[in-house]
Amino acid sequence: MTAPTDRPGGTADRLRGGPRARRVRTGVPLALLLPALLGVAFLTVPLIALLVRTPWESLPEQLTSAAVWQALKLSLLCATAATAVSLVIGVPLAWLLARVDFPGRGVVRALVTLPLVLPPVVGGVALLMALGRNGIVGQWLDAWFGITLPFTTAGVVVAEAFVAMPFLVISVEGTLRAADPRYEEAATTLGASRFTAFRRVTLPLIAPGIAAGAVLAWARALGEFGATITFAGNFPGRTQTMPLAVYLALQSDPEAAIALSLVLLAVSIAVLAGLRDRWMSAG
Repeated sequence: MTAPTDRPGGTADRLRGGPRARRVRTGVPLALLLPALLGVAFLTVPLIALLVRTPWESLPEQLTSAAVWQALKLSLLCATAATAVSLVIGVPLAWLLARVDFPGRGVVRALVTLPLVLPPVVGGVALLMALGRNGIVGQWLDAWFGITLPFTTAGVVVAEAFVAMPFLVISVEGTLRAADPRYEEAATTLGASRFTAFRRVTLPLIAPGIAAGAVLAWARALGEFGATITFAGNFPGRTQTMPLAVYLALQSDPEAAIALSLVLLAVSIAVLAGLRDRWMSAG
């Protein structure tokens, strides 16, 4: 005879949290429900308003106009280039922070992640002080190589990489810390160099984290405004990206501003949809 507590779905099974355990349902306090609903409305109503006010009939014409297409093409090009720069220098930086214990590592990590919380305009001013014609580095670039970054397309790439790379570094560093370092140690024991072990063993292990970080960095670069307009200016065809075009169009052509905003909204939704499985599995 089976004890009542041992039956499937019985008390013992529920206490163990088994597959048939029942969830305890509790009422939602009104004091928590109302602010939560207000928060949902606060975050979603502006997006709904953007969709409602979108000129759907003239949208194809707006998106194919010369100015909009120019800004869109420049934005995609610069965001992709900024992501490539972030990958080249951000992945080794993330590996250094995750795998090497050196004095001041916490300070370096704080400095690397500072652009996440730094106002973008301040980042643009800092780039001017460093890479401008009279900057501490820019003056030598201009004198020795004739390279001038401010108010150029290359300056847009630099500004976007500055604000986007921390997203990649954080994502890759977290993936590296979760990966088992014994695989690298085994590869070096078998005679592989540290770089070969990183290239042949570590990179395939952390590829999902790199991909997620690259997508986040690309999306952040695509939506960058403050550092770009401060460091690179707002010149159509050369430095005017989509966020800058939205700001300019809002003053003279609101329909074009809405159309460009809708494109940026669609990109953001696509990024969230693409990373949903990764976030859900992490939770």
